[in-house]
Amino acid sequence: MEELLYKVAITLIPNVGPVTTRNLVSYCGGVKAVFEARKRELLNVPGVGRLIADNIVNHDVLGRAEEELNFLESHGIQALFYLDDGYPTRLRHYADSPAMLYYTGQANLNAERIVAIVGTRKPSVHGIHTCEELVEGLKAYGATIISGLAYGIDITAHRKCLSLEIPTVGVLGHGLQRIYPPQHRAVARAMAHQAGGLLSEYPSYTLPDREHFPMRNRIIAGMCDALIVVETKRKGGSMISAHMANDYNKDVFAVPGRIKDNCSEGCNHLIKTHKAALIESAVDIGYVMRWDEPGNPKAIQKQLFVELTDAEKIVVDLLNQYEAIGIDQLMGTMQVANSEIASLLLELEFKGVIRALPGKQYVLA
Repeated sequence: MEELLYKVAITLIPNVGPVTTRNLVSYCGGVKAVFEARKRELLNVPGVGRLIADNIVNHDVLGRAEEELNFLESHGIQALFYLDDGYPTRLRHYADSPAMLYYTGQANLNAERIVAIVGTRKPSVHGIHTCEELVEGLKAYGATIISGLAYGIDITAHRKCLSLEIPTVGVLGHGLQRIYPPQHRAVARAMAHQAGGLLSEYPSYTLPDREHFPMRNRIIAGMCDALIVVETKRKGGSMISAHMANDYNKDVFAVPGRIKDNCSEGCNHLIKTHKAALIESAVDIGYVMRWDEPGNPKAIQKQLFVELTDAEKIVVDLLNQYEAIGIDQLMGTMQVANSEIASLLLELEFKGVIRALPGKQYVLA
């Protein structure tokens, strides 16, 4: 319990973010050692100035940490420090991932397959139906669904998961002392008790301030294997999540919509700029991700005979010569535009001939 007290306390120090927290623990040799260090020792830690050092030496945060522990214990909430075994492994290696997460629920945060679903707060009837169909299709793959418990697509995904008994986790932009928006309390309560869960990086008393929600999007993007965007404008939280997922080298998918439709403007832009793959159903996701086919315990097998265009054959021949190859190298060799290469690669991925690696590298599947 004492070790947990110091883990909570270090995340409550004003102006100390995830990077500085890790620096403090690394330089001092442990969490408790941070609070036992002398001021001159703390000043040698990157990112630590006199104000932060004073806050640590004076132990001002220990009293607040004790109050937080009492709240966690009385409400059955887990505190997951980045060094703990239960901390989401998908987040662990990102420098900006939270040093501490607070979690209540039954869902496995390290499930084999995790899919994020995000989208507009004001979806069309078509968008709602599409979201529900995607969730229903993902059940066959045994995926855990995460989203942000917000209005619109988020809550649609969570509700559909509950009705189908699919594990679903809501990532919140505030402390677990409250639920925002309050209209979603019943759904949140059901998620926490029906194989789902609620997750936040913020201490219990933290209010749902505006700036917290873009921050929580990095957790959604970092925790998933694939992120799906269902209806969004060109700007907003869903686009932030999609761009973050791209930065984290996650697979991003978008549901296309009619041109000049505000609800689909963001999705169409992601597809057009090759920041997301176009999907029509959950089967498309399973195919690209190389997951098991619905109802088939065997992995999707690479097709032995696939019809290829002349351009696709050139790409495959090049990949036979190299262990991995990038878009720039393909452009230089084939002397074609970036957009044409991207289209070729996407088509070959859908045919199961190649697969993407982090850093926009490709290999034969």
